[in-house]
Amino acid sequence: MNDLTIELRQDDEKHLYEQIYEHIKQEIRKGKLLTGEKLPSTRSLAEFLAVSRNTVEMAYGQLLSEGYIESRPYKGYFVCEIDDIFALEGERGKNAKVAPWNVRVKKEAEEPGFLLDFSPHAIDMTAFPFSTWKKITKNILVDANSEMFASGSPKGDRKLREIISLYLYSSRGVNCMPEQIIVGAGNDYLLMLLEKILGRHVKIAMENPTYKRAYRIFDSFAYQISPVELDVSGMSVEALKKSGADVAYVMPSHQYPTGIIMPIGRRMELLKWAEEKEERYLIEDDDDSEFRFKGKPVPSLQASDWAGKVIYIGTFSKAIAPAIRISYMVLPIPLLETYEKKCSFYSTTVSRIDQRILGEFIEKGHFERHLNKMRKIYREKHDLLLNELKDMEEIFQVSGEGAGLHILLDDKKGRKEKELLEVAAAAGVKAYGLSEAYIGEAVPGRKENMVILGYAALSKEQIYEGAQMLKKVWK
Repeated sequence: MNDLTIELRQDDEKHLYEQIYEHIKQEIRKGKLLTGEKLPSTRSLAEFLAVSRNTVEMAYGQLLSEGYIESRPYKGYFVCEIDDIFALEGERGKNAKVAPWNVRVKKEAEEPGFLLDFSPHAIDMTAFPFSTWKKITKNILVDANSEMFASGSPKGDRKLREIISLYLYSSRGVNCMPEQIIVGAGNDYLLMLLEKILGRHVKIAMENPTYKRAYRIFDSFAYQISPVELDVSGMSVEALKKSGADVAYVMPSHQYPTGIIMPIGRRMELLKWAEEKEERYLIEDDDDSEFRFKGKPVPSLQASDWAGKVIYIGTFSKAIAPAIRISYMVLPIPLLETYEKKCSFYSTTVSRIDQRILGEFIEKGHFERHLNKMRKIYREKHDLLLNELKDMEEIFQVSGEGAGLHILLDDKKGRKEKELLEVAAAAGVKAYGLSEAYIGEAVPGRKENMVILGYAALSKEQIYEGAQMLKKVWK
């Protein structure tokens, strides 16, 4: 714990979680925290620093999202291997020192810093209702009894599952009972739990391109993965049939990264495919579903499932904060018995206090108000970015707009993704390539000249500035 003796300043302009995040980040960059070194648990560090556990979780969440640390199920948080050369503070030029042996030193030049980062994964935390969350936390801890500190139900507390059930029905049309819901610390845990439920040697089909993190998790199992190409409506059912897969992982409400919203016709085709065999299931990842800026909200795929074939997964990470680390999985009735036999002995991975805080945040209307506020903020950013890119309509075809937290630009000149990203980086702007989301190299219809721009974490001023910089180098 000595390595994490942090002097927190209440009078500092930065929030406490930011001070913790900055300290740990610098300790890693300086090599004082070594690759593979285990960090204190959020609970123990919170007690040591005399702050709320949520404050530490937010700091860890930011470090996780930036790749400084990783979370290992049932083991804790560990320092990641950093591929860059980091000079010690205050030392430059011939006297500069690099981090010790735990950092893999590169001969190449250090990656240039970016003035602006159009990350499609980051979110805006400036509008988070910290005072409300803190007040709920304080009240719960004041009223806490010994029962709240017990391990609780493996599925998550009944009260929270009832609240999630009502929320999902009203917002996404999901039909489920609280008994069908399993609460877990992030989608990673739920997908790992799903491996125990579905079995080890499942053949799974994934959209291509897809959410690469889910692919890596499935790949770590004994699963055989079949990438399935997309058409204008989403996953091709014909290609799915040819794959011989038992399970299909899809993102029908807003596919990442293409932004395709699956029409009802294709959804019914997928459900029909799943109904043809008893062992077939669809995993619906409903990420980004809360943020739709045109038309009415699109119901979930699970809302049209009357045969019990859809496994529905969602999270509060983007709607509230990454550090919340509370996700949920809705199991169809046929899989509940399997869960009880194979997984009911696993302890819940979310503390009961955090569950109680989130439950009250939703039940008392704070979540709905926060969500409405964020929709307005993101809509304004979305519209601003599109408006600023109008000058490049003859150069780029825009897609993926109207929902989610990113857009795609397809270069009409035929310039390759790598060229576009390099000239943007030279101007200090970090953009992202679609190629990072592909499974494999030889992909039919693979797009080679598309870039991704996320806007959620940037201020309006930064979006405007970034757009001007990109117009200069991409025209």
